[in-house]
Amino acid sequence: MTHRRSRWAGDGERGSISAWLALGSVVMILCAGLAVDLGGRVHALQRAQDVAAQAARAGGQQVVASAAIQGRALTVDPGAAVAGAEEYLAAKDATGAVTATDTTVTVSVTDTYRTVFLGIIGIDALEVTSTASARLVRTLGGDER
Repeated sequence: MTHRRSRWAGDGERGSISAWLALGSVVMILCAGLAVDLGGRVHALQRAQDVAAQAARAGGQQVVASAAIQGRALTVDPGAAVAGAEEYLAAKDATGAVTATDTTVTVSVTDTYRTVFLGIIGIDALEVTSTASARLVRTLGGDER
């Protein structure tokens, strides 16, 4: 009586597809997680940029009215500009630093993105920082004066 051996029996690689499938699945999950968390970081960076730009604009609107109305000078009240930008930051629940000169308001915003998947490898948060400036410009006929 002859025994038929399976053609797969004894080749020493039984189960290797399962190992590759498991490894491949882990790699795919990590890649998807990386895409999700880096996309979230980009979104946080865009938000920080938007908040910084709008806070700078809010501060830049604090013009010294009496001199501007008389046409003598167009300047920002630095104290009011800082207060206006900080008020905007507080309304948006954002943290940042504001500086102001007679013609420019600069706002730097720092935000943190809490990771979803990268926490598996010990990265729980990604910090983003963005800076924007608003400059007071006087124009006449489209030309800066």
